Amino acid sequence: MKLSDLRVLDIFAGCGGLSLGFQNAGFSVVGAIDNWQLAINIYSKNFDHPVYNCDLSIPEDSYHIFKNLNCNFIIGGAPCQDFSNAGLRNEDNGRGELSISYARIIQHVRPQIFVLENVERYRKSNKYLQVKEIFKACNYGLTETILNASLCGVPQARKRYICIGVLGGADNALLSLLHEGLAPRPMTVRDYLGDSLGTEYYYRHARSYQRKAIFSIDEPSPTIRGTNRPISKNYIPHKNDACRDLRRVRALTTLERSYIQTFPSSFNFDIENQTKTDLEQVIGNAVPVKLGEYIAVAISKYLGV
Repeated sequence: MKLSDLRVLDIFAGCGGLSLGFQNAGFSVVGAIDNWQLAINIYSKNFDHPVYNCDLSIPEDSYHIFKNLNCNFIIGGAPCQDFSNAGLRNEDNGRGELSISYARIIQHVRPQIFVLENVERYRKSNKYLQVKEIFKACNYGLTETILNASLCGVPQARKRYICIGVLGGADNALLSLLHEGLAPRPMTVRDYLGDSLGTEYYYRHARSYQRKAIFSIDEPSPTIRGTNRPISKNYIPHKNDACRDLRRVRALTTLERSYIQTFPSSFNFDIENQTKTDLEQVIGNAVPVKLGEYIAVAISKYLGV
């Protein structure tokens, strides 16, 4: 099979981090689906293929798109907030059901290959068990692993559950390929961006006062989330903060956070037409581009191309 034989559709595409990663690795992405118009608008400014606004909680409503695009490779990261450590951890809160929708789409389309991305905790959920049962009933060989993005070319300690399904394939067929390319040490912000930030220390708002909030560019960034707050004038340094002199610390800008998500500076976020709050959420929800590219390269090696 050649890369040109695979027609990739990105579902739950967001602004296109996974699409761009696969495109950079040489795959042909022929379309995308999401249900957030703001993200769709940004996606459409960066890709030539069509992107559709569809509510995938009712997957049957989008089946005509799959047929028209004649896709045989589906990639996607169903919304993870209901499984995330940063969320309420209630998989029955609504968005958790979208991973079942992903599985039902795979069941209907029967692509040759699919990639499912989610947070590390997803594997501990009941939804995961239901989804895996659907995949196995459809005769997919599954390769499942947890990848730390900082070992995959991303300057960010972001752990993600990855499942690659191959129709009629063997379980764990790609596991060695996913692991052999891992870097020997985590990538730091300085490794990726050099001194371009103009600061050695930056603030990332912690979820509680029990956590550090000031980081050095000589370590991987913590997970980029959908919120970005300035440092408070009354901030009391944590014992593990990388710097205690607040005069040397600032919050990252929205675009700087997109660079840590490994979006290129040429990526058009349509900044003039978005609110900062919306942009932060779009960027925080995205799959890091280089993580997508890393997965895509492993698949291309598996295919022998």
